[in-house]
Amino acid sequence: MKVTSVHKDVSERLIKINPSLAKEVRIILDENKAERHIRGGLATKEKYEKIRIKI
Repeated sequence: MKVTSVHKDVSERLIKINPSLAKEVRIILDENKAERHIRGGLATKEKYEKIRIKI
């Protein structure tokens, strides 16, 4: 897994600064990670529907 600076900040730095906020942010990031494949599929579907309509 590629670790971005945002994920590094949340997983390492924020937990030292504000543990309760780090937990809240982690929940949001985990939800986003779990749902991103759905958003990607919808974006692809929309892309090809637009192409199909133009033809």
